[in-house]
Amino acid sequence: MATHMSRYRSWSRVQRFGIAAYRKYSSGSRYPNISLSAPLPGIPKPVFASVHGQEKYETKITTLENGLKVASQNKFGQFCTVGILVNSGSRHEAKYPSGIAHFIEKLAFSSTAQYGSKDEILLTLEKHGGICDCQTSRDTTMYAVSAEVKGLDTVVSLLSDAVLQPRLLDDEIEMTRMAVRFELEDLNMRPDPEPLLTEMIHAAAYRGNTVGLPRFCPVDNVDKIDKKVLHSYLRNYYCPERMVLAGVGIEHEQLVECARKYLLDAKPVWGTGAVANVDLSVAQYTGGIIKIEKDMSDVSLGPTPIPELTHIMIGLESCSFLEEDFIPFAVLNMMMGGGGSFSAGGPGKGMFTRLYLNVLNRHHWMYNATSYHHSYEDSGLLCIHASADPRQVREMVEIITREFIQMASSAGEMELERAKTQLKSMLMMNLESRPVIFEDVGRQVLSTGKRKLPHELCDLISNVTASDIKRVTTKMLRSKPAVAALGDLTELPSYEHIQAALSSKDGRLPRMYRLFR
Repeated sequence: MATHMSRYRSWSRVQRFGIAAYRKYSSGSRYPNISLSAPLPGIPKPVFASVHGQEKYETKITTLENGLKVASQNKFGQFCTVGILVNSGSRHEAKYPSGIAHFIEKLAFSSTAQYGSKDEILLTLEKHGGICDCQTSRDTTMYAVSAEVKGLDTVVSLLSDAVLQPRLLDDEIEMTRMAVRFELEDLNMRPDPEPLLTEMIHAAAYRGNTVGLPRFCPVDNVDKIDKKVLHSYLRNYYCPERMVLAGVGIEHEQLVECARKYLLDAKPVWGTGAVANVDLSVAQYTGGIIKIEKDMSDVSLGPTPIPELTHIMIGLESCSFLEEDFIPFAVLNMMMGGGGSFSAGGPGKGMFTRLYLNVLNRHHWMYNATSYHHSYEDSGLLCIHASADPRQVREMVEIITREFIQMASSAGEMELERAKTQLKSMLMMNLESRPVIFEDVGRQVLSTGKRKLPHELCDLISNVTASDIKRVTTKMLRSKPAVAALGDLTELPSYEHIQAALSSKDGRLPRMYRLFR
């Protein structure tokens, strides 16, 4: 046994130090003279993986004969995310009853010409470890599937069927009506009012046009939307030149081959006729105010109820994501930051952003102060959402208007660098996720026909200066404010006073003198 162990030790030394080194070791030298930078004798030379130029991470784009764009980004792994993005959303419903995009989202991946029900679609995807989803926004509809790479042919065939051959049966439409009604009720009862306020601020900023049209189906329109209305809309907007087939984690040639097979000559169920009613309106920023008086005292009852709050959102026009000023606005939004007064965290959670330092840290009675930036192909909106007790609404509004005015003051070098670093890290961390890469590829190719790579965006972020922030803020402050208010609005200042505060040098509201309190 002892002999066996000594042999094992001897062989392990040979493995560790190499034959020549072991001979030196066994000849009496206590520590063999081995350089860690030189290759070990008797050990094969290692072969390292390498990336040859840009082509390994470049987004490849091909346009088919019918106008459909095919875009892909290769990524190592057994799974891929593939989907169809359509240039169609609630902003295109000017000539139709509002709510069609909401219905389309709920009806997606229901029965098609090839599949008898949603269950059949899900079972087919399960064979390839897949899941499916559909999301609509104000300007884009996105059908996506994540599945094994081996099932790509089935996935593209299924996507083609779901997008171009839905049956839209009466039972499915009736079930969708029920789902939409439930969602609208839930929207008004939800403790978090952010989705409702976002809807209101868009309606106030772009009154009656494009991105100001409702994203959620209005209650009055639920019964008006039927198969005929849906087919009329789909005929105009679901055409190949308004679509992108995007994929992440697959070879480009393979995706193009599947696109030619299932999407090049595919005939939609609503027929192919002359496109007549495509809305090409450009977003017209109007500014304005939308108020909803609402009793918020019983929104969240229970052992630890949320106190009654009034929610205010104030926004100003920024720019479209196609303009050069989009990057400075993104940095400005990150610099403002903010959040809820109870959100845990440290520097990584934005505790050094202006809305934390200047608002939440100084005014204990404010429950929330958060900056948002919404950007579209022809306009944009930078807004701040704040929540407080109804008795302190006037003070809260003045604090927010002062923050807007202070945006134009010179940004400190440290806070600007911190905001830029935080934006770059958020961008890179998000782009670690395959579905996020898919959405980024699809949206960029749909709107611009090409894709800016992450390192290009990081360079643009690095080049933002304090003078850029001052310039875009000064331009933004010239626009009329958009205001959304929800809750007990007894103490809410008038729209004219908010506008006057945003036009002043210090952001203060005009003084009000009352004889009686």
